[in-house]
Amino acid sequence: MFIDSHAHLNVSEFDKSRHELLPSLLSSNIWVINVGVNYFSSARAVEIAEQNGQGVFASIGLHPSNIRSDFTVKKYGANGKEEYELEENFDSDKYEKLAKSKKVIAVGEIGLDYWIRPKGEAKKKEFKDQQSRIFNQQLDLAEKLNLPVIIHSRSSLEDTFEVLKTRKTKGVLHCFIGNLKDAEPFLSLGYYIGLNGIIFKADMDDFIKTVPLGKVLLETDCPYLTPPGFENSINNPFSLKIIANKIAEIKGMSIGEVEEITTQNTKKLFNI
Repeated sequence: MFIDSHAHLNVSEFDKSRHELLPSLLSSNIWVINVGVNYFSSARAVEIAEQNGQGVFASIGLHPSNIRSDFTVKKYGANGKEEYELEENFDSDKYEKLAKSKKVIAVGEIGLDYWIRPKGEAKKKEFKDQQSRIFNQQLDLAEKLNLPVIIHSRSSLEDTFEVLKTRKTKGVLHCFIGNLKDAEPFLSLGYYIGLNGIIFKADMDDFIKTVPLGKVLLETDCPYLTPPGFENSINNPFSLKIIANKIAEIKGMSIGEVEEITTQNTKKLFNI
């Protein structure tokens, strides 16, 4: 059994295939956690989970790139799709109502993203301060609901750690890129590391070889980050086996061991 700990089957790319894809995944013993990036996609993740019974779950949250500012409107605001709508503030009450569904098992994806930033020190500070404020508001909600968190940290590991070390939350560092030294502060807090198709593009072999498998979750981040061998289809949770096989090869283990251990890790973290 596999669990995709971070998927986006709630986005419009899957509108035509979702009704066939999810039953096929479940019949193949692949479970899915669909992750929200704003209110619309979070609500859709909850709706999909409630429609599909056991094996499909939801996480709710406001992604840092979906926070409205002059900068994000310029960079991301012209997409036109509801799952990419920008929100100026985090409406905690609104998201908390979504969390009344028993299918909601996490808050995320939330965090900090400094990959592209505005020019000028004053604008940079304003940009970072807004992200930090909303990140902390969502951590407040996670603590209130006693839910784990799914963390997005891009070009911001140090600041992300400084926030999380003051918190009681547990969770997963999604789409990790780095080495063991980068990961150790988060591992010391009890966080897991999410590995996906990026391991085929970044130099991650040494990290995969040394990180304890007991601290790893498998994810696809689909429809993004398609691994080799899956290019003829929109990336979806069936590609987990390609990712698991790569990890097994690097660690000198069987794919069955990777499957069993990462599935148990995911169940433990999200109380599945």
